[in-house]
Amino acid sequence: MPRPAPEPAGPPLRFLLTFDDGPSIASKRNPTEQVLRTLGSNPVQPGIKAIFFVQTRASKGGGTPQGRELIRRGLAQGQVLGFHTASPGHSNHLGMESGVLRSSLQLGLADHAELGSQPRLVRPPMWAYDDRTLSVYAEFGLRALLTDVTANDGKLIPPYGSPRRRQHMDYQMDLLRPRVLAGELPLVQGVIPVVVTFHDPNPFTAEHLAEYLQILVKSARQQGLRVSEQPFYGQGDDIEAVALARTVAVGQPVQRIPGFWHSLLRMKP
Repeated sequence: MPRPAPEPAGPPLRFLLTFDDGPSIASKRNPTEQVLRTLGSNPVQPGIKAIFFVQTRASKGGGTPQGRELIRRGLAQGQVLGFHTASPGHSNHLGMESGVLRSSLQLGLADHAELGSQPRLVRPPMWAYDDRTLSVYAEFGLRALLTDVTANDGKLIPPYGSPRRRQHMDYQMDLLRPRVLAGELPLVQGVIPVVVTFHDPNPFTAEHLAEYLQILVKSARQQGLRVSEQPFYGQGDDIEAVALARTVAVGQPVQRIPGFWHSLLRMKP
């Protein structure tokens, strides 16, 4: 028989969904479009709002007219934009000289302004950052948001899939639980914002996002974590302000991303 879930412990948590590397410009069953639809209508909580860390100059994404239009569509639905890259590829900020990084940020922020957004959040590509890059971000009014839970779905080449997605989320929640109980995560407006990362260009993620939402809630409860009555941030929530409370600061120890990303891809190229 399955082991019964422990009694809920700690303050209630609420999942703050984030999506990296978009938008997709696939012509059939566009994954970014699917993600937006599922956030709006799903069996767990309709009207979920998320933060999309976009690549405004990706040659097969945000750097195209189709990509820009999809970004604008997300904004019109109340989704929040964050800065990810402003280069044709997924460039590692840690490997850029400071002057090159500043130029890239200037280009990207100009793209955001054209799209109607003024981001305050940046997600370092490959989770690679240090005090130098954080300081450069701050010059442009940007603060870096990492993650507490990741679906490890950033592989955007076939074959797609995650046959152990439930076990993986159970593992991630098992890592999260002692941090919650130790008070390592801040309370914001009475709940603990738990940052979760997906990749919206991933077709498998887009097809299974509603299932992922159910898995997140169920897995947290099975680990004995108390989930808020409203499990995700939604309409009327200032999720950018909530996310700013979870950003990393100069002088803090470099955070390691749980699971597969624990130490991979942090090295300078």
